Amino acid sequence: MFVIGVDFDNTIVDYTDLIWRVARERRLIKENAPRSKKVIRDIIRCLPEGETKWRKLQAVVYGPRIGGAKLMQGVQNFFIQCKKQRIKVYIISHKTEFASSDTLEINLRKAALAWIKKKDFFHNRAFGLAENDIYFESTREEKINRIKELNCTHFIDDLEETFREKSFPVNVEKILFAPEKSDCIRNGDRVFADWDRIREYFFNG
Repeated sequence: MFVIGVDFDNTIVDYTDLIWRVARERRLIKENAPRSKKVIRDIIRCLPEGETKWRKLQAVVYGPRIGGAKLMQGVQNFFIQCKKQRIKVYIISHKTEFASSDTLEINLRKAALAWIKKKDFFHNRAFGLAENDIYFESTREEKINRIKELNCTHFIDDLEETFREKSFPVNVEKILFAPEKSDCIRNGDRVFADWDRIREYFFNG
């Protein structure tokens, strides 16, 4: 039986439009800038003190403004299908309590949990998760240790860096969620451009 672990930020949560809006509010990008997290990040990093500005933007988006973020298209259908098939799913995220660049000290974990509740993750007719199915870890190493502890058979993440860690368990199938890439198998990882393709992979459509 599968035990599936899923990352949170930029895997379940779609921040794309929110990042664009907050960047525009702060006049960090022009109105014609593409709605792409990677492009916006690269634009901001090229500004004076760009890395600091990007980190402050992320702190706002992941904290007090997270309510404006969306679910990734297709992710709810995936969770519902897992529930129907009685497949255990955990959310396992590398998320510190506070962003280092946040002077307001907004608790990022509490903000994320509030968003999760608002999106009906704990509603039995929707995602059907329990609060103890969600783990926020302080470091990437702790995240990987949690994947091992929960005996995940698969892990879905948008960051290749997670899978490149030497400590990542070899017996866990790596599924890279990469909306800006094409479906493929690369370096042993399965790469999918959207959640519908991931669902089809697990459940054959």
